[in-house]
Amino acid sequence: MKILIASDLHGSAYYTQKLAERFSAEGAEQLVLLGDIYNHGPRNPLPEGYDPLGVAKILNGLTDRLLVVKGNCDSDVDTLISDFEFVSEAVLYVGGKKIFLQHGDRYCIDNLPKNCGDCFIYGHYHTGFLKREGKVVVANCGSVSLPKGGTPNSYLVWEEGELSLKEIDGKEICRMHI
Repeated sequence: MKILIASDLHGSAYYTQKLAERFSAEGAEQLVLLGDIYNHGPRNPLPEGYDPLGVAKILNGLTDRLLVVKGNCDSDVDTLISDFEFVSEAVLYVGGKKIFLQHGDRYCIDNLPKNCGDCFIYGHYHTGFLKREGKVVVANCGSVSLPKGGTPNSYLVWEEGELSLKEIDGKEICRMHI
């Protein structure tokens, strides 16, 4: 199974459309979003193409292949424009591996969830990376619309026990076997 994992759209219809195009081009079967879908947050600038209703329209078209984890900028009112549910965290079992998913506002590389399995993936910090902490692969998918720290607009792809961090244009940054 091929899964595209992204985070921190922050209401950018421009970058959500780019992400939807990458989802199609990657041939992924599932799209996982790790929060901060519609709102830009008080400490962030407005992203390019800020249009939360436009983001909802794009994502509502992908509902049957979408898993959305709630972020710290997501509110209950966001569900009113969404044809999908927001969950607080999720666990995927793929290819014999356990993948723990959370936005990153409660857990991070310095505070891993207990029993997180083989891989912990989060967003929130807007800086993409892949690292190994003991037996656990820890990954941050970065931000689709508002990357920080000089990192590119990015997302992750899970396929056959490998996790790849990619720029929004599909160029691979790094890869790690889980």
